[in-house]
Amino acid sequence: MLPERPRVLVIGDLILDHYIDGACERISPEAPVQVVHAAKERYIPGGAGNVARNLIALGLEVRLGSVIGEDTAARILHELFAKEGIETDGLVCEPGRTTTKKSRVTAHMQQLLRIDKETTEPISRSTEQQIFTYAEKALETCDLLLLSDYAKGVLTPRLTRNLIALAKAANRPIFVDPKGSDYEKYRGATLVTPNKKELQTVCNCDLSTQEKLHEAAKKIRKRYDFTALLVTLSEAGMTLFTDQTVHIPAHAQEIFDVTGAGDTVIAAFAAARLSGKSLSQSARYANAAAAVVVSKAGSAVATPEEIARYETDTAKSAATPLDRKIVTLPQLLETLQTVRGKVVFTNGCFDLLHPGHVRYLEAAKALGEVLVVGLNSDDSVRRLKGPARPVNRWEDRATLLAALASVDYVVGFEEDTPYNLIRAI
Repeated sequence: MLPERPRVLVIGDLILDHYIDGACERISPEAPVQVVHAAKERYIPGGAGNVARNLIALGLEVRLGSVIGEDTAARILHELFAKEGIETDGLVCEPGRTTTKKSRVTAHMQQLLRIDKETTEPISRSTEQQIFTYAEKALETCDLLLLSDYAKGVLTPRLTRNLIALAKAANRPIFVDPKGSDYEKYRGATLVTPNKKELQTVCNCDLSTQEKLHEAAKKIRKRYDFTALLVTLSEAGMTLFTDQTVHIPAHAQEIFDVTGAGDTVIAAFAAARLSGKSLSQSARYANAAAAVVVSKAGSAVATPEEIARYETDTAKSAATPLDRKIVTLPQLLETLQTVRGKVVFTNGCFDLLHPGHVRYLEAAKALGEVLVVGLNSDDSVRRLKGPARPVNRWEDRATLLAALASVDYVVGFEEDTPYNLIRAI
């Protein structure tokens, strides 16, 4: 049974994002640099803090564990989290440590300079133990562990391995936004979400083609025993690697700022998964959430309403007559309410579409006004025809069928026979 309001335990590196926004109208007489007249200053939690913000915006509860210093940046983060409704019991103050702060100077919506102030050395054994003790208690009431690694010293190999072992023992999913080349510490995670550059770092290989990317991702997933690997590809979308491979293309739009987009991706994936969506559905939801935040300035969040609006607008702009033929069962049943005339149904795997299939479907359409084709899922084909099938994934088979003039609607089914589908229609 799914929780009414899922709760996520986020452990990782905290960052205070500091923005100085202004205008530039002259060059300094002291040096060949721009003079920015600061008009506005703002602070936003970044890193694991931005992941927490995104989860809150998506309607989840959050427990947050991290490390801060004894400084002004830490005080500001505490104030920001209080406004967001994020508990700070899990923030450990380590003496002598500097809270990571990134100050960005912008003029006319363009970033001119970034100044980083931070400590990146690994946290002490004592601090590790304090975070682990917090996580041990917090995980009792949390539904998922999310590790946000920005290589600022919090997620040491020892702490990361212990946290993953803790979550596994509690039968909780483990999502990781990784950093660096040491993926051994993430071994056994449920989902890991590197971007293409990060994947290239860990595999130390050329990823210039789709084939090389797929080969590398599959090897990394198998080597470190990840249930799923979600590789984000910037303007090319993202690809989900499980026992199957699903690519989710990005839709053309104006990109304003990619800061924190990875935080949104993993938060939205977690929210979708905890709501009962499949891995591929969760990836599509995360892709839509990322599209929302990159159209905003700075580290931003996406709300369920914004994501739903984006998905609706995208579907409207991208839909072609062919796209509209591929439907879910609820969509099909709603459409058939308006049909006046005979509905003809047939089904099959249609893995290798050939002229006999085309003639057969034309003959079926001739029997009535609307032809509905039930299409076996990939898992169903595998059970019926063996592990080497299907040759073509469901999306490709559905597209080829929808391209035929005789076919009005294509609807999928998971079972070995379409009995339940026929009853519903």
